[in-house]
Amino acid sequence: MKSNFSKYIFIIFAIGIMIFAIIKIKNDTQQVQIEEKTEEITKELKLGVASFDSINPILSKNKNIQDISKIIFDSLVTISTDYKAELSLAKEWAKQNETVYLIKLRDDKKWSDGQKFTANDVKFTIDRLKDSDTIYSANVAHVITVEVVDSVTVRITLDQEVPFFEYNLTFPILSSNYYSDKEFSADIVPVGTGMYKVSDVQDSALILTKNEYYPDADKLKLDKITISIYSSVGELYNSFKTGSVDLVSTQNINLKEYIGTIGYQAKEMKGREHDFIAFNTQKDLLSQLNVRKAICYSIDKSNIVSSVYSDQYYTSSFPLDYGTWIYQEQDASAGYNLEQAKQILVDDGWNYKNKYWQKIVNYRTKRITLNFVVKASDTNKVAVAQNIKTQLENQGFRINLIKANENQYQSYLTNKNYDMILCSMNLSISPDLSTFFGDNNLANYSNEEVNNIMNEVKNSTDDEKLKQDYKRLGEIYKSEMPYLSLYNNKYTVSYSTGLAGTVEPNWFYQFYNIKDWHK
Repeated sequence: MKSNFSKYIFIIFAIGIMIFAIIKIKNDTQQVQIEEKTEEITKELKLGVASFDSINPILSKNKNIQDISKIIFDSLVTISTDYKAELSLAKEWAKQNETVYLIKLRDDKKWSDGQKFTANDVKFTIDRLKDSDTIYSANVAHVITVEVVDSVTVRITLDQEVPFFEYNLTFPILSSNYYSDKEFSADIVPVGTGMYKVSDVQDSALILTKNEYYPDADKLKLDKITISIYSSVGELYNSFKTGSVDLVSTQNINLKEYIGTIGYQAKEMKGREHDFIAFNTQKDLLSQLNVRKAICYSIDKSNIVSSVYSDQYYTSSFPLDYGTWIYQEQDASAGYNLEQAKQILVDDGWNYKNKYWQKIVNYRTKRITLNFVVKASDTNKVAVAQNIKTQLENQGFRINLIKANENQYQSYLTNKNYDMILCSMNLSISPDLSTFFGDNNLANYSNEEVNNIMNEVKNSTDDEKLKQDYKRLGEIYKSEMPYLSLYNNKYTVSYSTGLAGTVEPNWFYQFYNIKDWHK
């Protein structure tokens, strides 16, 4: 009996050991799998810069550096994904009168060297913007004084009213203490208040690591950002193509010729370059709305984009139709309608005869003949103007195309000595439309309702009211036709398929949601 009992005990013990061993092996296997899975997560982002000049964001002229600097250097105000001004280093701003702004600063921000961020840093930065050769000079062109009220308050005074001035406060802020014993130059690596700091400068790369003084720095998923320096854009694109760079942003319409079409993801959007025709509404023929309408309906924008820009531009109908929060109307069509153009002129008493539109005015025959000015040095713009001339002449308008050199073109603009002029501008981050509707605007256009709206929006803080006002400005723009918006360039952000997290760029910033990026 005892022998059998001992035998059973031994068998049960052996089975227990086997079960324990199986569980242990299973747990160890699962742990190895978890560790292997963890090891697969890469916490480094690889970026690239061509033709590097300086990491100082104020002195750099390099667009890639300006983009990357926004994760190293904070600004008083930043811009959301739908181009709305939002607080950053500023805690609040108040417009005390037409030319004076009071700005309250956050008191919990520190520089990456541990020093406290104060109002002196804001004054120091604006002073440097005023006396340096920088892309941000325009942001502070109308600033005449910056007064430090206390450690967290500055008062900025302008020499004239600037609508939506808060959008100008998007320049990077630098530390006054850091530069107190240093020369302000391109060679010195400054400290910032952003998510990441420059921890190493090498001949061929800049290394960024977490700024431990940034709030919630421990929650940043990327431990390291390596910025490789390349001698040319082509070299940068090749590195992206081979996987040595994770993300590139560009306005280059020939990007796909460099990087192909597979192996990456891309976000494409309207860029800030906006081309349009300004009609001189004070000229005899173009003072007539029906003539302007007939011209606009006779121009096929899609044809221009296809023939001149190989469909790499987006047609536009209003300067702010690129996705801004303040104007969210999008046209279903480009407005091209030849039959409507003809009918408008017929109803207005014009006759199509001998291939041109004409009518008798004061016993004399008048034809629609217009001077159209374009800048001669820009071959693409000349091609666009020639395309428009051909389209309009096929419709019976006589067009005298004037290819003006730089000085002549500026003279035409200044003196408004044109019927039509092809214009190109980089749209401001601000939604201000003074260029189109303000005093001395390019179309010599005046409208009492527009003037009233423009005065209202300058001081309004009611978002819904602003949206309604801008919707109305868009309606007037398209019905009165002092201008014809043509197209915007394309802005592209291409990134590795292995980059995890939400990539939601616009032409102001590429690194929204970078806190959650990883590979």
